[in-house]
Amino acid sequence: MKIKSHKDFCSGLMFSIVGVAFAWGASSYNLGTGARMGPGYFPLVLGVVLALLGLLISVQALGNTSSGDGDPVGPWAWKPLVCVLGANVLFGVLLGGVPKLGIPPMGLVAGIYGLTLVASLASKEFKLKEVLILSTLLSVLSYAAFVWLLKLQFPVWPTFITG
Repeated sequence: MKIKSHKDFCSGLMFSIVGVAFAWGASSYNLGTGARMGPGYFPLVLGVVLALLGLLISVQALGNTSSGDGDPVGPWAWKPLVCVLGANVLFGVLLGGVPKLGIPPMGLVAGIYGLTLVASLASKEFKLKEVLILSTLLSVLSYAAFVWLLKLQFPVWPTFITG
């Protein structure tokens, strides 16, 4: 039996590993019941569904094929990987600051602009004007959703502006 698509097989394997890890991590929390869900219920269900989806994708990638080894897995795309992971770290640093390093919280708006700018550098089609429009739209919608509607309390603007 050969692998029809190495990409699908590896993707399914990755989904299964992440799903099992989430389900395992969620099992240490109170699960509750379907009617009264605990904090571990949703991550457990999500992890199980992800693991099963990964298993299904991996099984479908197996089978007899006459066209050689199938779709090979390409080389690592380092630039997008570093940009997307770095953007998430930057968002966390800008939103909450790092008191031990003397970095004050810069707030939600600065965090979203930083996240969007750095993550969009991963694309070969980076256009600053479009990224700034997207950042502004995401900032307005996030402010409306999290601050106005959900009434969450976290810094929206840098501490040196709000005092």
